[in-house]
Amino acid sequence: MSGAAWHARIEYGGAVAGAGFLVAPRTVLTCAHVVRDSEPGLLTVSFPNRPDLGVLSAVVSVDGGWAGGETDPGDLAVLQLACEVPLAPAGFAPPGAEQGWPPPALEAYGFPDGYDEGQLAEYRAVSSTLIAGEWVQLEAVTGHGQPLAHGFSGAAVTLKDGRVVGMVAQVAGERDVRVARMLPTEVMARYWPGLGELVPACDGGQDPTRRLYDLVRRAETARLDCAPDRLYRHAVGLFGPDLPPDGFASLRSAAAYVQWQVEDPDAVTRFAERLAELLDTPPTPAAPAPAWSPILVELDRSGEGRDRVSVRVSVYRHGQRRPVGAVRLPRGGVRAYVQEHIDQAFSHLAPDAEQLLAFVLPREWLNEPVAQWECGPEDSTPLGCAHPLVVTDRSRHRNPRLRHHLAKKWLKLEAGSADGLHRVDCGGRERPPSLRKRLREEDADLAGFAAPPAAVPGHFEVGLNIPVPVLLWPRTGCPGTEHDTSACAGTVFLDGLAPCLDGVPPTELPRHVQALREEAAADEDPDRHWAKDVQLLWDDPRCFPEPAASLHTPVA
Repeated sequence: MSGAAWHARIEYGGAVAGAGFLVAPRTVLTCAHVVRDSEPGLLTVSFPNRPDLGVLSAVVSVDGGWAGGETDPGDLAVLQLACEVPLAPAGFAPPGAEQGWPPPALEAYGFPDGYDEGQLAEYRAVSSTLIAGEWVQLEAVTGHGQPLAHGFSGAAVTLKDGRVVGMVAQVAGERDVRVARMLPTEVMARYWPGLGELVPACDGGQDPTRRLYDLVRRAETARLDCAPDRLYRHAVGLFGPDLPPDGFASLRSAAAYVQWQVEDPDAVTRFAERLAELLDTPPTPAAPAPAWSPILVELDRSGEGRDRVSVRVSVYRHGQRRPVGAVRLPRGGVRAYVQEHIDQAFSHLAPDAEQLLAFVLPREWLNEPVAQWECGPEDSTPLGCAHPLVVTDRSRHRNPRLRHHLAKKWLKLEAGSADGLHRVDCGGRERPPSLRKRLREEDADLAGFAAPPAAVPGHFEVGLNIPVPVLLWPRTGCPGTEHDTSACAGTVFLDGLAPCLDGVPPTELPRHVQALREEAAADEDPDRHWAKDVQLLWDDPRCFPEPAASLHTPVA
């Protein structure tokens, strides 16, 4: 390990937080819990074996979705350094190289208290069995060595030749305990697909993964529409493993799944060969996505109780998604947490970025008054008046089939305005199947509802699943049942909405609806303004490129 200058020390506010390791000129891997409290400007990385490089600032560019608990999955973070460093990055061993009989000795380079320059620990893997499908258990080679204590979290676990087999994820809780856990590379790749092309499939011989990821990069550059689900089926054959429940959100996630989860050794080769065929005759490149820089707020039930909510805030910059915060907390604390972390997200945006607040909500929460939430304790301006703000349906946001259909519709819309508002009036006799037929035949791009989702759930489900790219409705005011529509607030809403949206490019609707909200709030009688409670569901998948889906259902 004498030449392993890629070992990194992670500090926060000048104090050692843990370890990490360089995998690319500007990329360092570590544990999410090592950087969980980091704020912009306070997170730094240094390389003890190259002190001449000094201390480099860093930001978290990717996280594995770790929710904060000791046994929660996804405890991985990818750090981006302020500049490239002139160091050879870490090399990797094939998956499973930590196993064997006798088990090979493994090393970790960490920074326990009193050893700012670093300390080595020697361990071995207990078994190939993964604890909770996530961790390999480690135990010390001798009873007298260095425990894996605070300061080792995020350290690379290597063979004696310096090749990486995993990362220290959980350290001993007591001084003399010499047992720990590591994330092996095949688990780390679930949470950061970029690792896939760094880990060889085998020792010696031709490595099919190198060609696979060369082709994936070419396809991404060419914006090849290659249907990852179909590529996967071609690779595994008729009798291979089924697709994951939600399919694949990207080509890279499909490639990583075949690499790590499919046992057939020829599946990677078949996947690569079919992708190469598609690249020989690429389709016309897709139109560029609108120039929004979304701040994404994802809310969902945490599964820990009726009142507990899972909250994740992230931000897109130059198409790359950066985590800002993730937590599980009682529903009463959600608003304050979101306000604080939206403010933090702005520190990640470029000075000329066009921000877009996007709330990804479960279907039953789509009518939440998020546009009316105040900007903060010292700013009572509604979020929907201060910024372009939209909501989107969580299940639709994550469904590859619906995202594919939506992307095709947005390509058509790129050329100009929508074809007018398709009204879904209240009190009518149109059944959901009839509405589905009408919206499909008319190829609806923009639908307006006179009543909120809870009043007409069947009709609303149709609009989401067709899918119609843009839906608008009033959050209050109409019961949705049969009644006199001549004086109905829902009818007034649609009558005001239709001419207001005429000729507006769909990509500009978030900004246009922001202006409507400001107009309603400034009205002499805002409670009577037809647009006072307008809710906009606006869903352009090109604005929200998803990181690769988790390759398994994590065990919490």
